[in-house]
Amino acid sequence: MLATLIPLFDHTMSVCAYSVFAQKENYLLNPRMLGMGRFDGASNVVGFELIENMGLETVAGDKLVFVELNNISFFAEIAEQCDAPHDRVVLVLDREIPSEDRYVDRVKELKEQGYKFAIRKLPVNRFEEYREMLKLMDFIMLNHKRIDIGKAKVYFSKVYPQIKLVAVNVDSQDEYDRLKEGGGYDLYEGEFFRMPVKKGTEDIAPLKVNYLELLRVVNDIDFDLTDAAEVIERDPALVLSMLEMVNRMTVNAGIKDVKHAAAMLGQKELKRWVNMAATKELCVDRPSEIMRMAMIRARFAENLAPVFHMASQSSELFLMGLFSVLDVIIEKPMMVALDMVRVSKEIRSALLERNGPFAGLYDFMLHYETASWQEVSRLMVVGDIEIDPVYEAYVESLKWFRDLFAPEEK
Repeated sequence: MLATLIPLFDHTMSVCAYSVFAQKENYLLNPRMLGMGRFDGASNVVGFELIENMGLETVAGDKLVFVELNNISFFAEIAEQCDAPHDRVVLVLDREIPSEDRYVDRVKELKEQGYKFAIRKLPVNRFEEYREMLKLMDFIMLNHKRIDIGKAKVYFSKVYPQIKLVAVNVDSQDEYDRLKEGGGYDLYEGEFFRMPVKKGTEDIAPLKVNYLELLRVVNDIDFDLTDAAEVIERDPALVLSMLEMVNRMTVNAGIKDVKHAAAMLGQKELKRWVNMAATKELCVDRPSEIMRMAMIRARFAENLAPVFHMASQSSELFLMGLFSVLDVIIEKPMMVALDMVRVSKEIRSALLERNGPFAGLYDFMLHYETASWQEVSRLMVVGDIEIDPVYEAYVESLKWFRDLFAPEEK
């Protein structure tokens, strides 16, 4: 299976929900699935498999999760396929599910069980046809480029006041800012939050400069542990975090000195911890999804290393994933951002020019993240890559992130 999570933001750039985008098979390897074979197992809601495999908290935390239905799974025993609380699940329909009595009655039945509903890909000229269905919807997902939000806001507030409007295909920060300022939409979905930074902003805060210096020190080829410890000592938060981690690893050691802790970790583990801890601190004033994406990309890239026959370079691939949004984190162009830290030429080539030995894995990861399943399928065929290891690599990265920042839930 292929599956990924797409965040939905509110007007404060806080994530309110995740959409599960999933595909059961690689259709390029299984062309019969594009014909009558597409109905094989169609009563199974593909997105539920990810939720059941990982648990709703791992997938979406305390947020809503949007899951697509087709016109067959729509009539399946949905509650039996997923144990998640019904009021946390938004079942997503599209125009392939008609607004006929038996479909409307089915929505009513599922809403009585506590499920929420959304509809997408419904053109304006079919709103009247879907009147009875729209009366039951909690969300409608609109392509903001094809709709006059001023008119839509008036229309929905009068006819369907219960529906929240979701702008999809929001491709840039400028689009998001314009839509937010204009009002009308409740949620926003698109790539705007992770688009590369083209122009630098104001000077970087002194504390962030310290984190960047630390990243620069530990990513030197043969850095000195004492040099790294001296930079860590400048930040009480990093000191506490490091000592807590080391003392958790070495029971009853009672280590109270940063240099001693650095020596206990050694270069490899200290480098890994610093890269994650400093990146987390750099993200503290950025949308939380940026830090989440950086960490999951890092682990996903590391997990994909054996799949791409680069197992020996997994630690470098981890760093590539982690720094792939460094420009967004510090609001500087990527070339400027990478000049502030030390990375290998392979990482620089992948992130700046999309070439070199890491570029193929990086492109694959980006297509996977945005649910570009046709391109992902093509790359798997070209690279002779099996679907299961890729899915397992992604799922493990989500679980790793959960355990990394919620250790008490282990």
